[in-house]
Amino acid sequence: MRKFEKISYNQFKKDFEDSKELYDKIVLPVRSTLHSAAYDIRSMEEKTLHPGDSVIFKTGLKVCMNDDEVFYIFGRSSLGYKYDVTLTNCVGVIDKDFYNNEDNEGHFKVKLINHGDKDFNVKIGDRIAQGIFMKYLTVDNEEKITNVRTGGLGSTDKGGN
Repeated sequence: MRKFEKISYNQFKKDFEDSKELYDKIVLPVRSTLHSAAYDIRSMEEKTLHPGDSVIFKTGLKVCMNDDEVFYIFGRSSLGYKYDVTLTNCVGVIDKDFYNNEDNEGHFKVKLINHGDKDFNVKIGDRIAQGIFMKYLTVDNEEKITNVRTGGLGSTDKGGN
């Protein structure tokens, strides 16, 4: 099943603060128009990116998808075009097994960098990225994979996983 969820309140307290009021402000991503491919991802934090700064924004979100799908996170076109603000890694890749992992429940974040010469201010609720679900293919002669994700970001590099 393909869907977005809020992280649990317990995870929220670990990643943010003990604030039910802020937790209740988490907005699940939606498409802005009938033919939009991407779901808008909103900030849950107020921050200023000074020229040259890169900043991580917590979203309070996790994403579930089907076995043959991936969720890609892209920068919003308008941020790069108007303000010279982009994702630091160009494209974020969220795999199916990131959802509900034991480290962080699959809480995904967005890291932006300001390539411009002016401060860029982000408020709670501002659209900071966009995500698209896509199907992917694997090779036909792939050996059986038995490794499973046991952690969050970067965990596939640890211990042969």
